[in-house]
Amino acid sequence: MKPRGGRVMYGDAAPVDIAGEAAHRIARRGIVQVPEGRQVFANMTVAENLRLGAYHVPGPEAARRQAAVEARFPRLAERLRQQAGYLSGGEQQMLAMGRALMAEPVLLLLDEPSMGLAPLIVDEIFSIIASLRQEGRTILLVEQNASAALAIADYAYVLETGRIRLQGRAAEIARNPEVTAAYLGV
Repeated sequence: MKPRGGRVMYGDAAPVDIAGEAAHRIARRGIVQVPEGRQVFANMTVAENLRLGAYHVPGPEAARRQAAVEARFPRLAERLRQQAGYLSGGEQQMLAMGRALMAEPVLLLLDEPSMGLAPLIVDEIFSIIASLRQEGRTILLVEQNASAALAIADYAYVLETGRIRLQGRAAEIARNPEVTAAYLGV
């Protein structure tokens, strides 16, 4: 979608405006999204869903990437031939994240990765996000579970009715009395 106003600049040395650019071109720049609600291809197998994440990558490299995803998500490795629609919600979230990681993104966009998941699975998903961060992956996380998000984030924005209300280092935001009262239930 093209924004109604402004620009979306991407890149360090020579930033380019990617607003309105085709999705496949944005993906080739290394920006990959895991959408809210997972949106796996339910009638395709887990392996087929994963291969879609590296559709532009030659066979041996795609196989190497898939092996890395399977190592990170062992449950997916156990279910490669299963249709994605029969996975649990947590497994579908793992599949959506694994599919995105198949592209080896420079910037990983995660939209509400904990939505609708059981608490144990939420912990597992956030542990995976934290490990990706530790590996140096750049992640933009949109998440209503403020305490979990602030625990792994470097920098945070608090939005209220579509406007930035607060921004700063995540640790400082987590200690902000307004945030703790309104979003963290303290």
